[in-house]
Amino acid sequence: MFVAFGLTFEVPIVVMVLNHVGLASYEKLVKARPFVIVGAFVIAAIFTPPDVLSQLLLALPLVILFQAGIWLVKFFGKSQGETAA
Repeated sequence: MFVAFGLTFEVPIVVMVLNHVGLASYEKLVKARPFVIVGAFVIAAIFTPPDVLSQLLLALPLVILFQAGIWLVKFFGKSQGETAA
């Protein structure tokens, strides 16, 4: 469980790296947001004990930090044209 919570706080860094490598643009990340939200709750259900509070305590930071990663890509990341080149 400690690993899952530790990896949660690496999400903005992973999002920025994916953008700089050219695998994810701002537009793709915004389109993937609903899937990431569902995936965060699935991951939280797998890695936490079977109570709602601990699942929320893992899933909500995952979602919030993914959104923070999207904002970082919007302000500091490469645009769609730069990633295609």
